[in-house]
Amino acid sequence: MPNAQLTDRFGRTINYVRLSVTDRCDFRCVYCMAEDMTFLPRQQVLTLEEIARLARTFISLGTEKIRLTGGEPLVRNDILDLVREIGAMGLRDFAMTTNGNQLTKLAQPLRQAGLKRLNISLDSLDPDRFHSITRTGHLNQVIDGIDAAREAGFDGIKLNVVVMKGRNEDEVPALVEFARGRNLDISFIEEMPLGQITEHHRGESLFTSDQVRAMIRQHHDLVPATADSGGPARYYRMPDSNIQVGFISPHSHNFCATCNRVRVTVEGRLLLCLGNEHSVDLRRVLRGYPVSDDKLRDTIIQAMDLKPERHHFSSDGDVQILRFMNMTGG
Repeated sequence: MPNAQLTDRFGRTINYVRLSVTDRCDFRCVYCMAEDMTFLPRQQVLTLEEIARLARTFISLGTEKIRLTGGEPLVRNDILDLVREIGAMGLRDFAMTTNGNQLTKLAQPLRQAGLKRLNISLDSLDPDRFHSITRTGHLNQVIDGIDAAREAGFDGIKLNVVVMKGRNEDEVPALVEFARGRNLDISFIEEMPLGQITEHHRGESLFTSDQVRAMIRQHHDLVPATADSGGPARYYRMPDSNIQVGFISPHSHNFCATCNRVRVTVEGRLLLCLGNEHSVDLRRVLRGYPVSDDKLRDTIIQAMDLKPERHHFSSDGDVQILRFMNMTGG
C-alpha cells in the first residue's frame, strides 16, 4: 500500500511521531513530576508489541521520524527488542530522549539495534545542584553515559537543558562550553506548565529563550542556522564551532505554525498537541476485536482533524494541562 500523508485542517503534514514507552523514570526531576508519584498499572500500559504495531502503522501513513520517550525509556524491560524492531522499519530518523543514567551499559547496544540519535537531558554541571533538580540523579553517572554515547558512534547527540530562573540559569555559559568541548549540539528549553507541582512556582521560574541567547552572546556570536531540524527548536551556530545551539520556546516564541508531530502516551492516547488535551484512544482500537490494521489507520487519519492550530501556554505559572510530562512523553 503506498504511503498516505497525514495532514491536519491547517495544511500541516504530520510526519514525526513521539512514542512514550513508559511513564516510569529513575529520576524525579522537579519540572517533570512530583516527588511521590503513582504510576500506571501494567494492564493500562501499551505492550512493546502494541507500540511496534503503532510505529509500523504510522510509517505506512508517511511518518519519517520516530522518537522514543518516557518517562525514561531505558527503564522499560526489553527496550532493546523494541528498538531493534523499529530500527529495521526503514525510518529516515529514529531517535530517543533519555536522562542518560543507563547509557554507560546501553549506549552501544542501542546503536547496534538501529537507534540513530539521542537527546540527553543535562540541567546542571554542579553535582549537588544536579541531585537537587533530579532528586535522585548523580551527575558523574550521566556524564559517563554521555561519553559512552559519543564512543558508540550515534549519528547525532544533543543535550537538552530546561532553564529555570533562580535554579540553573547561571550555568548557561558553562553548559555551552561543555557542549563545545565534547562537540555536541545543545538546546535550551523554557519550562512548560504540565502537571501541578509544589516544589516551585513556574511563573517565577520562567527564564525565556531571549534571555538565554543574551547570556550566550556575551561569550559567543550566534548566527541563525539555515537547516530545518523538523522539530520545535530554532537553531543557531557559532563561527568558531561545529555545534548547533537550539532554543525551544513554548512561551515566548511558539512553534505551532510549523508543527509536524503528534505524540502517543504510554496508555495509547494519541495527543494531537502537547499544550492541549485533544486526544484519541488508540489502545481501544489496538485491543479491539477483531484486530484491524485498517481501523487503526482510519482512526489515526480521522484524528488529524482534532489537531488544534496552536497551544496557549501562559507565563504566569498557571497549569493549563494537568498531566505530568512523564505521562506525555518528551
